[in-house]
This record gives sequence, structure tokens and C-alpha cells, in this order.
Amino acid sequence: MTGAAGMLGRDLVPLLERRGHEVTAVDLDVDVTDAGAVRACADACGPEAVLHLAAWTDVDGAEEREEAAGEVNALGAANVAAAAAAHGAALVYPSTDYVFDGRKGAPYTEDDPVAPLGAYGRTKLGGERAALEANPAGTRVARTAWLYGRHGRNFVDTMRRLGSERDQVTVVADQTGSPTWTCDLAPALVALLDHPPGVYHTAGGGAVTWAGFAEAIFAEAGIDCRVVPTTTAEFGRPAPRPAYSALAATRPGAPRLRDWREALRDYLREVPGP
Repeated sequence: MTGAAGMLGRDLVPLLERRGHEVTAVDLDVDVTDAGAVRACADACGPEAVLHLAAWTDVDGAEEREEAAGEVNALGAANVAAAAAAHGAALVYPSTDYVFDGRKGAPYTEDDPVAPLGAYGRTKLGGERAALEANPAGTRVARTAWLYGRHGRNFVDTMRRLGSERDQVTVVADQTGSPTWTCDLAPALVALLDHPPGVYHTAGGGAVTWAGFAEAIFAEAGIDCRVVPTTTAEFGRPAPRPAYSALAATRPGAPRLRDWREALRDYLREVPGP
């Protein structure tokens, strides 16, 4: 597994170990942009399956440094997929809702045409294509969205902290997506190993705006804080975001994640506030 020290990786590693799998977990100690280093790692452990989580996830940073982001997200995926293919290993590559432009106005299915608006989406789409090309018989692309979890900075914990400090917070209300708890995503990624290669959508069920998500966080956590809606343009970020990028899972028999609100409720109950 690459990216094992990240928010998702820190949920996946113990899950795999509990299920009796032998896990080789790497992070920055293996440079995924270095094909030789990736091959050496794969040769040392002889994988049956590879979960490639390492990624450039800074959306605004990617807009400013697209070449560097592409080396990690696209070249890195090509290197890992090629190493997996050399060992006949299955590969799961998490991707993003940002491969879509958000103009559909309804949840995107796996077969909808892609049209990323920004550098982050372009580099992740490059990673999808590179992985599928380098390991066509083994790659499962798992598009997901709006991740939060106990092992990293995330929107839910930020809202809990701000809500406890302020009477109101300003949150974007013209972006709609599918919030996803990493604890729900982790077993879905493992389950994809039992499904055919291809593209899958693995995000929380349903859709909500960022402002609506913040309101739900405050309501479920019992925090008395008002959400003041704003627009993406008023918020002013360097990278463009899709206005509507909720994901729908339509592949027969593929894993479906539960509704985002139910997952949020459990997260708030199980994970102490910051």
C-alpha cells in the first residue's frame, strides 16, 4: 500500500491486518515518481494486490504547480500500476469527483463523460488513464469525494472547532457533493478487489452542499452556530471547483456506501471533537 500514513491509509492498514492480510505499508519512504524505487519495493514484497493511495491532494496547490502534481498523480500511478502488473497484482486507485465539470446537475455515474475544470482533476484523470493503460487486467479506479476521517485535517472537525468558537461561520453554498467517511470507504476499496477491473464510484450516498453539510454537523453535534451561505466566487479560491459533483454508484454488485448523514452521525459519536 502506498500513502499508508495518510487519512485513508491509517484506516485501511488496520482493517487489512484485522482481516489477516500481510500488509507492506509505505509512504514517503518510497517515491512513487521514481519507477526504479517503485519496482524495487514491489519486487521486495511480491504483492498480490496494491492499494495506491499516494497522491497530491492539495487542490489549490495543484493549480499553481500542475506539473509537480501530475508527476505524483499521473506518473506515480503509471509507475505503481506497471509494478503491480509485473507481479500479476490487482490495483485499486482512488480518484476524485473533480474529474467532472459539475454541469450535469445530477449525480454522475461511472460512464458519464469526464471534463475536469482544474489541474487537480486533470492530474487525477491522468492517473486513472495511466493506471488502466499500464495494468488493464488489474486496475480498479475508485472515484470518491469530500473525504473526512479521524486521522487527518478535514471539514467536519474544522466545523466542530469553529462552531465552538464562533456564533456564525461562512460556508460555500453553491457546490454540491457526496461527503465520505474514510472508515466507510476503506472496506469498499478492499471489496473492489473481488470485482472486475474498471471504474467505480465509491462515495457516501446522497448529496449536499458544503453549507448544508456544515448545518448538519452543527445539528448532529448539538453546536449552536449559524451557517452564513456564500458563493464560490465570493469565497475566492485559486482552483475552480465543480458546482455539482455528487457521485452515483451504478455498477452491478459493486459496493454502495451508506447515506452521508448516517455516516456523519456515527463519526460524531465515535470520534472526539478537536
